[in-house]
Amino acid sequence: MQNFFGLPPSGALTKDTLAVMKKPRCGLSDVEPFGETVRWTKSKLSYRIVGKKPAITSSQIRKVFREAWKIWSNVTPMHFQKRGRREADIVISFYRGDHKDGSPFDGKQGILAHAFLPGTGIGGDVHFDADEEWTTNSTGYNLLTVAVHEFGHAIGLAHSSDLGAVMYPSYNFAFNNQLELSFRDVKDVQQLYGISPNFDTVFSKKPPPKTPDKCDPDLSFDAVGELQQEVLFFKDRFMWRKHPQFDETKISLINSIWPESVPSHLDAVYMNIENNFNVFFKGHQYWKLTQLQLDEGFPKNITDLGFPSRIRAVDAAFHFRFDRYTVFFTGHECWRYDEQMNIMENPPSLIEQEWPGIPTPIDAAVYSDDFVHFFKGNLHYTFDPHSKQVVSTDSVNELLECEETMDNENLTG
Repeated sequence: MQNFFGLPPSGALTKDTLAVMKKPRCGLSDVEPFGETVRWTKSKLSYRIVGKKPAITSSQIRKVFREAWKIWSNVTPMHFQKRGRREADIVISFYRGDHKDGSPFDGKQGILAHAFLPGTGIGGDVHFDADEEWTTNSTGYNLLTVAVHEFGHAIGLAHSSDLGAVMYPSYNFAFNNQLELSFRDVKDVQQLYGISPNFDTVFSKKPPPKTPDKCDPDLSFDAVGELQQEVLFFKDRFMWRKHPQFDETKISLINSIWPESVPSHLDAVYMNIENNFNVFFKGHQYWKLTQLQLDEGFPKNITDLGFPSRIRAVDAAFHFRFDRYTVFFTGHECWRYDEQMNIMENPPSLIEQEWPGIPTPIDAAVYSDDFVHFFKGNLHYTFDPHSKQVVSTDSVNELLECEETMDNENLTG
């Protein structure tokens, strides 16, 4: 289990191991076999819904399940049809406790659902724990998120160790993000069933997302910020957490710290350490969180900080903790914000004058270890604010301590 979740395989019940074990998750084992021998031999499958339903309405349940099956049929030549009273290939049920399949449910939280790999009898069936609070939003457990995962098992997929995959075992719902299959999910299911005839049309503008890899030579960051002694590197809905006491810089989800309040694909972020709050920017909005909780009245428009209406987004930001002011970067300009007076010091300056040697526009910036660290594309610039010069340039891969070769794989027909 430790190997599967990227933990040191010590065999000991460490704090991180116990934390992983306590997360709500799917009840299927992480070492189930799958492949050509565990798949349906036909492309048209039927399903029916039986048993006692949760608090949400039957029509909502039908709609959620229809949407969940469509997510899989969009990428494979599979078709899923609901049946009423007749026999079906896949039976979907809500059960409590022991329901005579050898895998009893454990009440609220813990195991949320489980499914059986394709086969006769119970094969392909999906069971949801009726004791959970099933919802169609961010309260309780989102039924669509769990259904897509369990339906993946029902058509033959095992668990994935890819944190960004729908088939990752732990519950990873994020209300701000559209639920979609990852590159790994799509590749795995297409190895079983082939490619949907409409695949190129559906994904022509936006291919299935890959989980960022710290060894990708083209890796860039959306934003970089601080959290107490950590430096956080944000990319899409993920982040890497770098800490002096961490043996390795590991990837995690943004919502592992901020479950609902922080959006993905950020533009900028900074932490005001003196007052213990973080500020996140995306587009024309910003979010202020104190002790990980969203402040009342947020998100707000960045014009509330003193930006003129011509500024549509913030590229980067960092906070000088001792001087108690924050520097914002927009295009070729930089702005200085007085955190004590809560005012923007106008007018802005040109980045090339204030920060010579730094290319514009920049992607991210952070103040750490007495240096300002700038990021542009796959490069990291270390800037000495006292001598006003760049003292080193290296790749972001080195900063994240990459020691392996990126696996450059593609989806093929």
